[in-house]
Amino acid sequence: MPRLSAPNCVDRRGPFNYGAAVPPPLLKLGLPKGSLEEATVDLFRRAGFEIEVRSRSYFPTIDDPTLECVLFRAQELAAYTADGIVDCAITGHDWIKESGADVHEVNELQYSKSTSRPARWVLAVPAESDIQTPEQLAGGIVATELVSVTRQYFEQRGIDVRVEFSWGATEVKARLLNAIVELTETGSSLKANNLRILDEVLISTTRLIASHEAWADPAKRQKIEAIDTLLQGAITARTKVGLKLNAPRASLDAVMTVIGSFGEHSPTISTLTDEGWVALEVILDERIERDMIPELLRAGASGLVSYPLNKVIS
Repeated sequence: MPRLSAPNCVDRRGPFNYGAAVPPPLLKLGLPKGSLEEATVDLFRRAGFEIEVRSRSYFPTIDDPTLECVLFRAQELAAYTADGIVDCAITGHDWIKESGADVHEVNELQYSKSTSRPARWVLAVPAESDIQTPEQLAGGIVATELVSVTRQYFEQRGIDVRVEFSWGATEVKARLLNAIVELTETGSSLKANNLRILDEVLISTTRLIASHEAWADPAKRQKIEAIDTLLQGAITARTKVGLKLNAPRASLDAVMTVIGSFGEHSPTISTLTDEGWVALEVILDERIERDMIPELLRAGASGLVSYPLNKVIS
């Protein structure tokens, strides 16, 4: 019997064919390691991909043989994508601007580590500071991880400051130097350190990016676009729910009036075995579900079932 040609060979043409090697992945996908890692893995799970990140490993496994994943810091991913080390990646708009990397931005992904709100890089000083405007920082020192963007911010305003790279614990340095430029999503860290925001330096959202070479390859581009479609569907579904209900035909107009009064919703209507009743199914914003359900009951609906959604793709 012939031997396997390599340890990772698998049989793709029958139980006695041992010579077919596993084809190489089509895409190398860069994922952010650190604060955005958990939210990204969860987003891919809801989009239909199972990613497993093993302890101390930078090469997560994914249940799609056309993809190979690698973890890098978000700060590095734009440059590594531009250099072709990965074909596509997920990183922040802030790090694309900071690195100056020449990449193709496929789409914006509206999610972050703890909310769906954009992250903000803000110029902050201690709450007790006499400084009220950025101009008052002239001649001072500002600490930040976002050095290049911060320098551009002050240069555009003609303010002469020294911008220094911060290796962490940036909030503490606000009381040792003159000011900091720090990333905030909820503002809780700034409040905890009793800091006051002077100005907003940059608003950043997560982006799906690709190298120009990968984007020019039809097969790779098709796969990247497919990933984007599924991720966008998972993001949209986060704020949506599905609602099923039954209604007597005699009450259908009243039920439709309720559904329409909460926005432009077009339910699917099906006939039940009992021809005097219909079944309706509609997708709606989760925030209006609690107000709509009591109104539907009053209009004559019954058998309401609300359920979460993984993806909404239109």
